[in-house]
Amino acid sequence: MSARQIINTRIDATSYEDACDRIQTWANNNTSCYIVAANVHVIMSCFWSAQYGQVVNGAALVTPDGMPLVWAMRLLGVKKQSRVYGPDLMLAWCDRAAKTSIPIYLYGGTETMLAKLQHNLKQQFPGLIIAGSYSPPFRSLTPEEQQKDIDRIHATDAKVVFVALGCPKQEYWMARVQGKLKAVAIGVGAAFSFHSGEVSQAPRWMMKIGIEWLYRLVTEPKRLWRRYLINNPVFLLLFTLQLLKKASITNK
Repeated sequence: MSARQIINTRIDATSYEDACDRIQTWANNNTSCYIVAANVHVIMSCFWSAQYGQVVNGAALVTPDGMPLVWAMRLLGVKKQSRVYGPDLMLAWCDRAAKTSIPIYLYGGTETMLAKLQHNLKQQFPGLIIAGSYSPPFRSLTPEEQQKDIDRIHATDAKVVFVALGCPKQEYWMARVQGKLKAVAIGVGAAFSFHSGEVSQAPRWMMKIGIEWLYRLVTEPKRLWRRYLINNPVFLLLFTLQLLKKASITNK
């Protein structure tokens, strides 16, 4: 699997099919690992925080979740790179899991959201085995609470755990439980909100041309203004500098 460094974060060249193949292998082998779906916010969080950068770069798979990263990957030589978007990867895996009878677990969101989500997933994927779900408190967990969550998941025999705690909380949680949780953890951010029907997704045409952020900014301005109006321009500047540096080395 080839990868590229975007600013200071590793992004893997992958696809939905390739990612699902990897998840299936890891799940069947009881491999304890985690997957990060990276967008500009994740890249910039890695830039601002070395600790978070180590967490993301320690993932078994880091997918290009946003179109700016897809374009960046193409500019760095992965010509056929497509988007591997966290909420769509969740659906792609649920489809695979339904066909292979690999049980999943849902970790995150509210109890109401989880009930809606489970109903919608079972409607869409009739053979899907949802082994369990849990809505953890929104505060930081104690070590004892974290161990209880791991034990609760193990008791269900789930092989894949979807984690929706938001960035960076979900990545830190997945890194902390690696080696303790005998399952593949996949950070899917807002996927629970979208697939439960509680929050609307941007239209597909907006996603395709890379302006999904604008839709989310308009719908949740107080929460997201800093993420998009500061991170996006800084990302563009830093990646442009990376390309210029690469070009100067190539031309020497």
